[in-house]
Amino acid sequence: MKVKIVNKSKHPLPAYSTPLSAGMDIRANLDAEIELIPGERRLIPTGLFIALPKGYEAQMRPRSGLALKSGISLVNTPGTIDADYRGEIGIILINHSSEKFIIHDGDRICQMVIKKHETVEWDECSSLDETSRGEGGFGHTGKK
Repeated sequence: MKVKIVNKSKHPLPAYSTPLSAGMDIRANLDAEIELIPGERRLIPTGLFIALPKGYEAQMRPRSGLALKSGISLVNTPGTIDADYRGEIGIILINHSSEKFIIHDGDRICQMVIKKHETVEWDECSSLDETSRGEGGFGHTGKK
C-alpha cells in the first residue's frame, strides 16, 4: 500500500525496524530538547503529514521500551490519525515516572500502525438478542 507523506522534519521517513514489524518508529522533530517532569504531558511535533486512503487510520502507540525503562507513554493510546486529517502529526507524551525525562530531537517517541477500519451504519431497534453474558462487564468473570 502506498501512502502520501510530506516530511518537514530533519529525519528519515518512518520505517519498519524488521521485516515482520507492525509499527514504524516516529521521531520527535524539535528545535530544542523538551523536559517532561513527572506527571507532565506535552504535544511533541513530528514534522510529518500524511494522506491515508479512505477506510484506513494511523494508530499512534507507545514504544514498549520507553514505557518500561522510563515510564513514558501516550495519553490517548492509541491516538488516531483519520484519513481526512492533513495537519502535522503531533504526539501527546506523558511522564508516568518519578523522574524528569528529556526528549531530544530525533528521539523515537512512539510507533505508528496503519489499520483498516469499517464505517458503521446504525440499525436502530428497540431490543437486542440475548447472550449468555448479558449485561455482565467490568470484571464480571472473576480472577482465574
